[in-house]
Amino acid sequence: MSEFETVTIESDGPVATLTMNRPDKMNTFNTALRRDVLAAARQLNLDDSIRVVVLTGAGRAFGAGADLSESQAVGIGGGSEVQDQLEHEYKPGVLAIAESPKVWIAAINGPCAGISYSYAMACDIALMAESSFLYQPFANIGLIPDGGSTWLLSRLVGPRKAFELMIGGEKVGASLACELGLANQVLSDTSFREDSALYAQNIASKSPLALRYTKEALRIAGDSTLSEAISTEARLQKLCIDSEDCGAAISAFFARETYEWQGR
Repeated sequence: MSEFETVTIESDGPVATLTMNRPDKMNTFNTALRRDVLAAARQLNLDDSIRVVVLTGAGRAFGAGADLSESQAVGIGGGSEVQDQLEHEYKPGVLAIAESPKVWIAAINGPCAGISYSYAMACDIALMAESSFLYQPFANIGLIPDGGSTWLLSRLVGPRKAFELMIGGEKVGASLACELGLANQVLSDTSFREDSALYAQNIASKSPLALRYTKEALRIAGDSTLSEAISTEARLQKLCIDSEDCGAAISAFFARETYEWQGR
């Protein structure tokens, strides 16, 4: 795989781990990280050997938002410049995760704040270390949440709770995040990376087509009527039933054999 300036990619069979690698800056997003995450996500989304991608941060943080020191140093930070960044650098990266045919897992190993929050919530599954937390600091500095946070968070916890979390600036710990539906599981700090890797491998052992089309059906269902959702499920179910995998897997089930998924 290609080399990047601010991210690393490691693969273990069908699982790839994309690590934001600016630990001295708590993995805050500068120009290079915005572009590297997008490029790496596109690369992994096109890699047929990868079924699951784990997104995490190097060092003690998942990500502490935008790198404000870069904005001051290079003179970026006016409203028009930030709007352009959000539209053309952040938005494609968040959508590359949310609309990916792969399963993306956010392995939140530490603080996750600001725009980093959006990348984590765009993932299909979120795992949190015991000491990690989610934080929306925008109201404290006169800004609104961005990078899709208003849409992502309101879908996960409802608009009233999302508003409270955004305006109140509450640091949401791992246990509360699970209770609210912002995270799936809390894992031990001491074995977080190992446990996250095992979790990802388990997900990757499932049918690739079932993973892909379940994700697609859920994404479409959120903006559909019940009738439309049933029709979407019917269309995607046809693709599954007509696949090589489905027939072979059913035969293997009755023969009490283990089937190796082909993804076709």
